[in-house]
Amino acid sequence: MFSTQTDIKYLKGVGEKRAKQLAKLGVFTVRDLLYLFPRVYEDQSKIVPIAQAELNENVSIRAMVCRACTEYKVRKGMTLYKTKITDGESMVNLTFFNNKYAAMQLEQGEEYIFFGKITLNGYTREMTSPTFESAESGERIKPVYPQTMGLNSRALEKLVRQALDNAVIDDPLPEKLRNDYCLMPLRQALENIHFPAGEDYMSEARRRLIFEELIFLQLGLLRLKSKNSRTTACVMPQNFIEDFYKALPFELTNAQKRAIAQSAEDMAKAVPMNRLLQGDVGSGKTAVAAALVYNAAKNGFQSALMAPTEVLAQQHYETFCNFFKDTDINVTLLTGSTPAAAKKKIKARIAQGEVALVVGTHALIQKDVEFKSLGFVVTDEQHRFGVNQRSALSGKGDCPHTLVMSATPIPRTLALIIYSDLDLSVLDEFPKGRQKIDTFSIDGEKRERAYGYVKKHLCEGRQGYIVCPLVEQDEELELVSAQELYSKLADGFFKGFRVGLLHGKMKAEDKKEALRAFAQGETQLLVSTTVIEVGIDVPNAVIMVVENAERFGLSQLHQLRGRIGRGKHKSTCILISDAQNSEAQRRLHTMVTTSDGFKIADEDLKLRGPGDFFGSRQHGLPDLKIADMMSDTFILNETRRAAVAMLNENPALEGEEYALLRKAVNAMFFAAQN
Repeated sequence: MFSTQTDIKYLKGVGEKRAKQLAKLGVFTVRDLLYLFPRVYEDQSKIVPIAQAELNENVSIRAMVCRACTEYKVRKGMTLYKTKITDGESMVNLTFFNNKYAAMQLEQGEEYIFFGKITLNGYTREMTSPTFESAESGERIKPVYPQTMGLNSRALEKLVRQALDNAVIDDPLPEKLRNDYCLMPLRQALENIHFPAGEDYMSEARRRLIFEELIFLQLGLLRLKSKNSRTTACVMPQNFIEDFYKALPFELTNAQKRAIAQSAEDMAKAVPMNRLLQGDVGSGKTAVAAALVYNAAKNGFQSALMAPTEVLAQQHYETFCNFFKDTDINVTLLTGSTPAAAKKKIKARIAQGEVALVVGTHALIQKDVEFKSLGFVVTDEQHRFGVNQRSALSGKGDCPHTLVMSATPIPRTLALIIYSDLDLSVLDEFPKGRQKIDTFSIDGEKRERAYGYVKKHLCEGRQGYIVCPLVEQDEELELVSAQELYSKLADGFFKGFRVGLLHGKMKAEDKKEALRAFAQGETQLLVSTTVIEVGIDVPNAVIMVVENAERFGLSQLHQLRGRIGRGKHKSTCILISDAQNSEAQRRLHTMVTTSDGFKIADEDLKLRGPGDFFGSRQHGLPDLKIADMMSDTFILNETRRAAVAMLNENPALEGEEYALLRKAVNAMFFAAQN
């Protein structure tokens, strides 16, 4: 017997070479192997007669080999192996391509269970390259595992069987919790996720393992939240919020006022606020942050806003300078490209408390950046920052209040679970004057018409964007690049117009100049990559063309589209794509038919899955191996209730009963943050 923490190379049949193959699948220990779940199953438990097998669908048939396989050399590099099989009533022609090993396994007169698709060639039934095993192994639901070079599913199946038979498997879920939620013991669940005794057993095993994964996640996040609930020295009475409202030249929406009130109430308490401000593109998150910065400054505290890119940081800096231009609140900008001499002066002013708001990038969390009285921290586009980065910035104050902002809409119930360490405010209405954007999807043949439509708007004094998926041309990818298109259009279709170029590989000063020129109307048309995805606010920009639109995710397309429709003029977004696959067509259809960021986010989650959508590594959240944030919402809510009840009763999960659970939660979050 061995522990689940045993190095995988000590399993029988696993040496250094196979251990390296397993490492490619993320398997380093016996536990990793047991939690390498099958990606699909072959249901060999439902044997059907050949005559009744549905064509072109995966089926299991029990049949005898009529004769040994015959080899046919079709051409160089292509060899076929053919035989016939029968269930006593009907016959199937069997073919294997370049698989001498499989052909040699089949013995004349022996019976096997074959799994695959039966097709019809004239009146003859055929089966190509089915999987099979001896009929003596029994009719069962067979696991199919992720594979890597030199390591197939059958080999993995044997290793998993060996691990299950010989490992000591301790259950981290307390018996009371298992009883309360009718959960299988862990050993039984692992047995039935890999080698199900039937569909019901497999279903219960999945439920148990999903519950386990999500209860670890919930407990970890809730414990993070409780750690954030220590006393803060930054108590801020909300006396100055009304003064901010009066100074504004426009009326805030009710949603903005509600979010400000919720946040200001939190910041007046002796417990640090940790709040997520979620709002669609253009819903006015920055104005909410500005009100709270204003109140913090009037209470004698400094604020810091961290953005993921210099472009966005620069935009925020200009926006806040505009908000506070008639006040005594000083704003400064600190990024990686800030000249060394200027950096030194800025850091000195921050340390002396002369700056009320510092806007910057990751440069803010450098060790030599010190604040005199940091009381309020804002992170924008928070999905690009991990837990550790947020903590590093907060660590520069005495438990400051924290607001994290995201323009990536997430269904409210899901957000409450994923961001369990944060309270939630939602901006669900738009400021007055925000324009609806008409969106169209066209193929490449209509590109010139689209460019003509852009030219029409430029002639009327408006501005526009053309967005490309690549910076430079890539010979292997038939995609439009920003540099190539800029050269082509500036000297071609848009000759005589002022065309600018912006992409992420440009020097910081060049990017800043390109943005300035466009913002001030010196440039009429900006050819860009997704560097404009967030933070660009040019009200006169009313037309956008997105090249190779199929290359972008839904949420990214929605963010890009949010760069227009910010002024009083009607705006239009044109998506160009020649992609014919159903997923791309579905994405484009969604963009054309809705501008609701929450609906778009739902569809994006369905299409891309939670791992891609949330970017769990960037979030600082652990990867999920079996749970699905969208389809397992019922279990998500179950584990939420269970975790809250458990921590209310035992906040530190103390005692022998919780020892394994506590260890598992710590391991999950330690691994996620490294």
